[in-house]
Amino acid sequence: MPPMDDTDRKILNRIQSNFPITPRPYLTIAEELGLEESEVIHRLQQLKEKGIIRRIGGNFFPEKLGFVSTLCAAKVPEDKIEAFAEAVNRYPGVTHNYQRENSFNIWFTFIAPSMEEIEEKLEEISRNTDVEDIINLPATKVFKIKAHFDL
Repeated sequence: MPPMDDTDRKILNRIQSNFPITPRPYLTIAEELGLEESEVIHRLQQLKEKGIIRRIGGNFFPEKLGFVSTLCAAKVPEDKIEAFAEAVNRYPGVTHNYQRENSFNIWFTFIAPSMEEIEEKLEEISRNTDVEDIINLPATKVFKIKAHFDL
């Protein structure tokens, strides 16, 4: 896997914030960087295949759209981690799912129209996976910072 070059870094710096909302956003980016649209698209496809880019998409504030979000943590036996992660990831409201070194070793975020729905889904996950220790950690105050990595 060849390393990223300066052009890859310029593209990544450009797409992290203020992604163009235009009919052809990659053309807009290409014009700003002095590249061809096809090159921008190809390079982004390569960066995704290499695992450098996980996704390109919008982020929104769930509360402003009438949703609630929460952080969840589960104690999952080592031999059930893969199956548990797959079960959790089947829910469209799950946006992140991570394994951590802790007794609560699987952490995930969940977004839904109500906290009641999240609690119902967590009970369903518990029943379907036989993992009983799942805790719901809703935020009491959100401190959002902008993450932009200068490459």
